[in-house]
Order: sequence, then structure tokens, then C-alpha cells
Amino acid sequence: MTISEAAQLVIQAAGMAKGGEVFVLDMGKSVKIQDLAETLVRLSGLTVRNKANPDGDIEIVEVWLRAGEKLYEELIIGNDPQATLHPRIMKAQESCLPSAELNDLIESLLNSRDPEIAVTILKSLVPEFNHGRDNDKLEKAS
Repeated sequence: MTISEAAQLVIQAAGMAKGGEVFVLDMGKSVKIQDLAETLVRLSGLTVRNKANPDGDIEIVEVWLRAGEKLYEELIIGNDPQATLHPRIMKAQESCLPSAELNDLIESLLNSRDPEIAVTILKSLVPEFNHGRDNDKLEKAS
């Protein structure tokens, strides 16, 4: 997908917004970075240097992921996006608590002095919450 296509999708999603929605954009099929890099080299009128072509102009070197980089994008909210009028724009369905219940849980969290209770409250506020300490317990159990 080109930058202008992506920008158009974002603008169209903004036009659909009524307030607070989270839209999921269909950006098209995935592209391997290796293929993209090779195409860019060829479109520049150069050749890729590799085992098959040791005299090529540009060598493509994989350096793997650095801290904070991701291998792929993933949707962390709304695992079941709903269709909109645009075929490439979906709306994420987020779970939310009623204001009164949310306020009570936040108040309980602020007043909690027990770390275990705090973690339980956080898990009820954010179902996707995964406390690092929980991972330690899982690793020790296996």
C-alpha cells in the first residue's frame, strides 16, 4: 500500500468517527522486507550482491530486531472487528465498564495496600493485562 492510499484510509476513517471509536484498517497483503529491499535496489538501477551475484552493487544484510522493534503488527483490542460502509475500514469492538464500576475499581486500586489485590484489580480493569510476576510463576511451575 502506498503512503497516499494509507492516508486516504485514515482520512475516510476519521470521517466515519462519531467519537471514541477505534478503527482497524486493512492495509493489504503483507510484504516481506527482503523482497521490498531487493525491489528497491532493482528500481534504483542497481543489482543485489549475494551468493548468486557476488559482484552486485548493494548487499542486503539482516540485522534482526533491535530493542522495541516488532516482527509483525497485531491488534491488541477488538479481536472481532465489525464491518463499516468502507470495505477496508473496520471498527474494533472494545469492552468497557460502566463509569460507576470503573470509578469504584480505580478507587479500590488507589486504596489498596496489598500487591496481590492490586494485580487482581488491574486484571479486572484490563483483561489483557499480563503481570511479569505471573510469567515467573508459570516458568517455575513448568
